[in-house]
Amino acid sequence: MHRGVKASLVPLRLPLQVRDPERMRRIHALMRRFQVLSVVASQLNPMRFPPALRGVWEKLQYPYYALKGLGPRPKCVPPLTLMFDGPRSYREFIESGNEMASYYVELAHLKPDDSMLDVGSGIGRRTLPLLTFLNQDGSYVGMDIVKTGIDWCREHYNNYPNFEFRQIDVRNKHYNPNGTYAASEYKFPFPSDQFDFVVLNSVFTHMMPPEVENYVAEIARVLKEGGRCLISFFLLNDESLGMINKHRSVFDLRYEFGPARSISKDMPEIAVGYDESFVVDLFNRYRLEITPQIYYGSWSGRSDYLSFQDLVVACKVSR
Repeated sequence: MHRGVKASLVPLRLPLQVRDPERMRRIHALMRRFQVLSVVASQLNPMRFPPALRGVWEKLQYPYYALKGLGPRPKCVPPLTLMFDGPRSYREFIESGNEMASYYVELAHLKPDDSMLDVGSGIGRRTLPLLTFLNQDGSYVGMDIVKTGIDWCREHYNNYPNFEFRQIDVRNKHYNPNGTYAASEYKFPFPSDQFDFVVLNSVFTHMMPPEVENYVAEIARVLKEGGRCLISFFLLNDESLGMINKHRSVFDLRYEFGPARSISKDMPEIAVGYDESFVVDLFNRYRLEITPQIYYGSWSGRSDYLSFQDLVVACKVSR
């Protein structure tokens, strides 16, 4: 059995981009008057605001989080309305991207000159910090089923020639119900042995067993020998199942689908967990060696965790 640990990691930081210090001092003075409003607004869902108020809320958020050390909104940070792949917050967008980038480097040993495939790249939440990490010999390909995210990233990363984004028209009941291709049969549009590193964050938590099996096979195919992958799961084992039964888990994964469980019988893709032994056996079948351990997350109610989801790091070994 692979053991999980809690690790202490130092996240990557984006460079502070303050071009006009005097303007920032004026903003600082203004925002002190609106501090209470900002705190209240951070607890609200802007998607429920009328369009006019939503725009005002966004304008307040930009300078507030600039003062928190995140810098003015970079070109590659989308508006709140497009943040479909996580919390709609500028602070969360930046910080969650930095968090995952730190895991790429410290857990999966991503190097500046690596070739990287991000399956489920979303709106670029975890792409942004890589702009200052990957060098001219490194490359990044983001792939997603949501056309809105791919189109936005293509437009806003157009000055970075080693960053590429591809939409794949794969069906998913939750995110792309009218997609052309079945995920259980889809072949990644890349030759074998192309990438040093493949990442899937919050992808298998929305896919069913035949789809996961096919994607793992494709990950192994496109990885170079010695290449690494980092994949997040909701893993089901004695501890997490016990937490679910005691109602301590964020997700009540009660409906069984073979080695998987979901919170919904009718639309299981909303949130899917997998039996840990199924995942370990599947990885072994495709020569993906889990190393050095599984990093368990807080989703199940654990008090000792690394991130929210469980993180599995594996290396493609020789035959």
